[in-house]
Formats: sequence, C-alpha cells, structure tokens
Amino acid sequence: MSYDQTPSVIKKIIREIGQECAAQGQTVSETLVAFMVKAIVLDPRNDFNVDQTLTKTDMQNLIQLCVTRLLDTTNPSLSTIKMQVYFDMNYANRAELLSEQQRVLEGRLAPVVRDITDSCPRVQEEMEKVYRKIVSYMLLSSGLGSPTDIEVVREVTAALQSVFPQTEMTTFISLSKKNKEQQLKYLAMLVTGIRLYNKECRKGGSSIDDLPAILNEAIPSATRTVDEGLNTCHTLAHQYTALLESMQEDQQRYTQLSSFKLKEALFNVRQYEAFLCILLSDAITSAQEFEKMNVQFAATMEQLKTTVQNRVSIDTKEVFPLFVALSNLWTGFQDEILLLSFLTNMTNSLQQFSEIQSQLFPEEVLTSLLEGVTVKSDEERIRETMGTRVNVSDFKNQEWLFPETTDNFDQLLIQYHSFCAHAIGVKGLALPGNPAIGILKHREKCYVFSSKEAAYIFAQDPDKFIQLNVEKAKEHAELIQLLELRHQFEYLAPYAQARNADKCLMKPTTKCDSSTQTDTHILPPTIVTSYEWNEWELRRKAIKLANLRRKLTRAMQTDLSHMRRENSTQVYLPKDVSTQTKRDNSSNVPRPQIFLEGLRGGSSPTTRMVTVDLTRAVDET
Repeated sequence: MSYDQTPSVIKKIIREIGQECAAQGQTVSETLVAFMVKAIVLDPRNDFNVDQTLTKTDMQNLIQLCVTRLLDTTNPSLSTIKMQVYFDMNYANRAELLSEQQRVLEGRLAPVVRDITDSCPRVQEEMEKVYRKIVSYMLLSSGLGSPTDIEVVREVTAALQSVFPQTEMTTFISLSKKNKEQQLKYLAMLVTGIRLYNKECRKGGSSIDDLPAILNEAIPSATRTVDEGLNTCHTLAHQYTALLESMQEDQQRYTQLSSFKLKEALFNVRQYEAFLCILLSDAITSAQEFEKMNVQFAATMEQLKTTVQNRVSIDTKEVFPLFVALSNLWTGFQDEILLLSFLTNMTNSLQQFSEIQSQLFPEEVLTSLLEGVTVKSDEERIRETMGTRVNVSDFKNQEWLFPETTDNFDQLLIQYHSFCAHAIGVKGLALPGNPAIGILKHREKCYVFSSKEAAYIFAQDPDKFIQLNVEKAKEHAELIQLLELRHQFEYLAPYAQARNADKCLMKPTTKCDSSTQTDTHILPPTIVTSYEWNEWELRRKAIKLANLRRKLTRAMQTDLSHMRRENSTQVYLPKDVSTQTKRDNSSNVPRPQIFLEGLRGGSSPTTRMVTVDLTRAVDET
C-alpha cells in the first residue's frame, strides 16, 4: 500500500469491508477494520507491496482477506486484535478519567451556573427564585442525594442558610461573574462539609451513602477478581509455552499439535495478562489513595468535633477550612468509586476476548495434550537462570548492564515488554527475560534474555534478530502492540485517522525541531547586603546603635510660627573687584627710510649714486 494511497480510497476499502461483514451478520468497528487492513498488508505471506499503489484487483483481494479474517471467530489472533482495539479505545488512566469526569460535571452544571450568574433580581420574589437556584446548584454539584427528595432539599437549604443567609443576596448580586462562580464553588464545599458533619453527628444526611464502607468492600473484591484472572492467564501461558517447546523438540509432537494454533493462543493470553496487570496496578493505586484519604477524613472529622463541641458561636476561620477539607476528601471518595467502577467494567469487558481459550482448549483436551510434558512457571524459569550471567570480557563492542553497576536498574525501559529478545523471532515464544543474566544495551535500547545462551547468540548480531522479531510481528499483527513495536511500523500510518487519530494503535510519532534556553539565574538573587563576616565591623555597628539610643531629636514651635508658611530670603553675594595703581606707557621710534638713486647707471660711463634720507624726525612721531 503506497504512501500516495489517497485517504478516500482507504476509507472506501474500510467501508466496504464493514458492509460485507455486516451483511454476513458480524458487526465490526471502523478501527478494528483499519487495524485488520494493516495486518493483512503487513503480512508478507499476502504479497502486498507497501511501496506500490493498490490496483483494483489488489483492493478486491485485500477486502476478501480482511472479511475472511474478521469472520474467523475461531482464531485467537482475531480475539487478541479485538482486545487490543477495545483496550486502546476505552482505557484511560486516573488523570484522564478524573479530568473527563470533571469536564462532564462542569458541562451539566453550566446552565444552572449561567442562570445564577447572569440574573439581576430587583425585587424580593426574584431574589428568592435565584436563592432556590443556588440551593439546586449546591445539591447537584455535590451529588449527595436526589434533587427531587424534599427532605434532602430542606437539609441543603438549612445548611446554606447557616453560611449564606438570604440577606446577603444583595452583596452576591453585586459581584462580578467570575467572583460569583468562585463564591458558588466555595459555598458548595461548605454546604457539603456541613452535611457530612451532620451525618456524623446523626443530625441528618440519611440520603448520603457511606462511601468509605462501600470502598472497603469493593476495592478488595475488584482486586481479587483481577488476581483470579491473572492466575488463570499465568497457568494457561505456562501450559501453552510448555506445549510449544515440546513441539520444537519432538517432530511427532509438532505433527500432533500444529493444527491447534498454540502460538496465537499464547499471544492472546500474554496480551490479556498485560492488560490485567495495568488494571491491577490501577486498583492498587486506588486502594493506597483510599487508605490515605480515609485516615485524613477521620482525623479531620475528629478535629471538627473537637472544635465545635457544644459551643454556640464559633469563629468561621476555625471551622470553614475544616468543612472545605471534608468536602474535598469526600470528592476524593467519589472519584475512587468512579475509578473502581471503570476498572470493574474494563475487567469484565476484557474477559470476553479470552473466552476463546476455553472453546479451543477445553480442560480435558488440554490435560490430555500435557501428558508427559513438564510445565514450568515464569518464576521457575527465572530461578533456574539466576546463577548465570554474561561475561562482559567475551564482548568487546557490546555494553552490558547489571544491577550492581547501573543506577535505577529496575526502572530501565526494556524492549519487547520484557520478553526474551531471542525467543520471539527464533522460536515464536513469549518467554520472560531475566535481567540478572545481563541487559544488553544496543543502539540506546535495552534487551533481556531467558538464558545465557540466548544472550550470547543475540549479542553476536543484534540487528539480525531485531529484524527477525519485526518479521514475526508482520506475520502475527497482534505482536505489534504486545511487544510495543509501534515505532517499527510508523511508515504505515495513513489509514482511518478520519475516525479517531488520537486512538490509533499504530499512530506515527510527530517530530519537530525545537530548542530550549535556560536563564543564567532563574531565581532572584538572595544576597544579603547587610551581612558582615568581620567581628570588628559588627562591634562597630553595635557601638553606633548603642550611641544612637542616647541621642534625642528635639523640636519646638513658637506662637509666631504656628500655622505660618515657611519663608525664605535671598541675598546677592559681593562681587569680585580689582584696582590698578600705575599706568603702562610705551614710545615708538620712527622707522628709517633711506633710498639710493642712480644704481642702474646712465648715459655716462661713471655711475653717480645719490643717497636720499626720508626718515621722519623723532619729535614728529
């Protein structure tokens, strides 16, 4: 299937497959069909070239193959893919689930909040109507009791009047829209806290369920259900693994068991086991959170009882924070109820995808197949290899990680969901890896192995065995998610992103160039300029302060200056003056002016020169 294959063609293929399956009585989702299209194209046995555009014949073959696979309800591979699609489309972690619940609750309350914040009552009757809407908001936001129960409405009204009487409606109406919304939320928490306290004192709250008691029973029950499912998965996985190993060791056994689709059944069990482990982890987290909140709730309630006792008047600064704390903790209980219900539904829904195990391998059939076969559990396999480890000196260009030489060894991200990297591609088995043997770090990725021999073989040419694992995933598409190989198939992304791009099982990773810059000083400087390390300087300052204590500043005012403005005067400073006692005189001598006549000669041979003196007399100057 070429990259250039238009989305409209892919949508058309998916739609035709869905219609064909529906015509034969099998309803399938678009996401499941899209995944199956990828699985068929990936499988090299179907001869589809991902670099070429599909012809009309290719499309017909693809549609026929997909319909055949989707209608083969006896194939564990189809059940595994359905399980993966269902989990991927429906599972949400704690943060996502609670965020979605909060968004839904705010959406339901939005019309009520809008009616309250946008109203501008003028007369008493209109104010009473708005007050009743506030009571409805208090009841709906807390989820404690039915809005149609008169006794519950009266209880909420009484609790609200104790902290927000109708006489304060005028002040409430004058607030801005944002402040009104904040006030409503705060009042809702106060009213919820008061009702919970009254329930504890047996003065009301009959409609409030005892959530701590419900959770005390529900959490262990849910955990026990998941544990039972995990135990069943472990047993089946160990038995299927033992049968597959016996097939590889004995040709007669291979002939006997080759028609049972044991590999597909093993992958189905391992995937079911992985999903149950996620749900069990969430259940354990819920149990821990509930235990912590239950202790806090009991302590807060006891503190509130001690504060209130039989006092007639109590400072709101003392009790209001306690009421708010009770409300928040009760909201936490409600969240845990929601999470537990979600986990229970997910567990029950996933169970349908493992029912094919009992259909393919009834207990009596499985028992007969296991005769003479040694079944080892995952723990036994790991214990058998605990005493062996890789000798680092045997590998010059490979990096091996061990617990004693690696920080956060238990938190390393292991490839292939911590299954043996050698057994997947060579044997087609999902064997648990033993990190104690040594973790191979190749191209910044970590791999574990089920035995020392497998580690040595894999380390000789890691890229070869990694490619074998990819080819095995192409033949069994359910391995793409089980072994977390989505990044290996990013190039095959363009299919039904039209349906739900965020939920695609093999969605491409978005990449972009980015840069960050760290400020030289993120926090403001904390240098104390008044700090002195010199003892003598400290003594000097101390003496100065001691002297200042004996200094007084005095001021006085006279009758003449009382209530007068301040005056100021300005004078001219004396200017600089200089005198001279005698006069400077000078005289000038006339400049001589003497001329000579006859220097050029004349007609006579004898030169006659005459001197003419034109200098002025001294007395004439």
